[in-house]
Order: sequence, then structure tokens, then C-alpha cells
Amino acid sequence: MKLSPLMKSSAIIGLGITLSFATQSALSQDQQLKKVVDASKEINLSASKSQQLIDTMSETIQTKLQQFKVVNKEIDGLKVYNQQMQSQLDSQMEELTQLANSIKQVSVIERQVSPLMARMIDTIDSFVRLDVPFLMDERSKRVADLHLMLKRADVSVSEKFRRVLEAYQIEADYGRTIEAYTGELLLQGKERDVDFLRIGRVSFVYQTRDGSQLGEWNQESKSWQELPQSYRVHIAKGLRIAKKQLAPDLILVPVSHVETASD
Repeated sequence: MKLSPLMKSSAIIGLGITLSFATQSALSQDQQLKKVVDASKEINLSASKSQQLIDTMSETIQTKLQQFKVVNKEIDGLKVYNQQMQSQLDSQMEELTQLANSIKQVSVIERQVSPLMARMIDTIDSFVRLDVPFLMDERSKRVADLHLMLKRADVSVSEKFRRVLEAYQIEADYGRTIEAYTGELLLQGKERDVDFLRIGRVSFVYQTRDGSQLGEWNQESKSWQELPQSYRVHIAKGLRIAKKQLAPDLILVPVSHVETASD
């Protein structure tokens, strides 16, 4: 079948139009595809920036969370510490209250202790004057020092009381010890050097240096009485034992006896 020139021309024009439309359509698709690609790139870039921002925020949050945990631990530790400090503070306040009460009581006790010590010193003073007269200078001086000390303001009450008790302890120890010392004694109107021997408070005797005279203290008559020479060996032995020149041994000495109402 043969086409007429007009038909051929029409066919060519139609093909051209079709190609033109196809070309325009292809160009339009390319432009749209490019827009899509560009948009995709922008989305990806935006997504990448968003991810970086998320990562940064996540790291910041983790850091803050770690710091928060650390601070919480410190807070817990401080709470425990504060509880301990509060307990100590409560204990100290209780001690302060007790101390304040003790101070008040000390003031009351101090007012009562001073008269008590005065009576104790007077008692020991009387006891020394009435007791067997051994070491009288030393014992009398101790009592006199106690009287003077009681008037002193620079000595604490506790120290005063300690020294009074110490004097009582010394006097008590005399009753269970043996002692020898030298001194002077008025015999037959003359001062003689003698050796004294004290056995507790039950026997107090003397012997002159040459051993020619012996005597015992009679507590009932408050005087010295001569002893026979039969006691000389025993008294000399007792003096050596008291001076730790001889081992302890049995000795024969006179024993002072004071009669009582029942005797």
C-alpha cells in the first residue's frame, strides 16, 4: 500500500510531535529524578546531622547521668556521715549536760568536803598526840603541814583530800610494820643517844648505844619503864631485823597493855 505525500507528511509530523513529547517527558523525568536525588541527599545530610546531634546529646546525657549517679552516691555518703555526726553531737550534748550537773554537784561536795577534811585533820592530830610517841617530830610536822595546806587557795580540793588520805594511810601502815631509828631520850636527867625499836604499835622499846640501859614505853602510864638486861639480846636482834641486817626471826619483847573497863 502506498501512502500519498500528504499522508507521509502527516505521519512525519505526527512522529515528530510524538518524539518531541517523548523528549520533553524524558527531560521532565530527569528533572524530577534529579529533584528526588537532591532531596534525598538533603534528607541524608539532614539525617546525618540529626544523628550527630543525637549522638552528642546521648553522650552528654550519659555523662550527666554518670555525674548524677556519682552525686547521688556522695549524697548517700553525706547522709550517713551526717547521721554519725548527729549521733556524736547528741552524745556530746548529753555529756555536756552531765558535766554541767557534775559541776553543780562538785560545788556542793566541795562545800561539804572542806569541813570533813578539817575534822579528819583534827582527828589525826588528836590520835598522834595520844598514840605511842614514836617519830613524834615527823608525825607532828605532817599534821601541822595538813593544817596549813587546808588554808591554802593554790591547792585544789582533790589534792588536799589526797594528802589527808595519805596521812591516814601512813598512820595505818605504822600498825603493821617494824622500824628502827636513832634519837635522843632524857634518861636520869641527861640526854642520851638511843636506838628505838618499834614493832607495830604493840611494842616500843629503846636501848642505849652501849646497851647498858633498856626500856619500854608504857602506854597506860604514858612513861618509859626500864627493862631487865634479859631483853638486851632480843632487842639487839630486833634492831638488826628492822634494819634488814638479819633475816626475820622470833624475838622476845615486852608488849604494851592498856587496861579497859572489861579487864
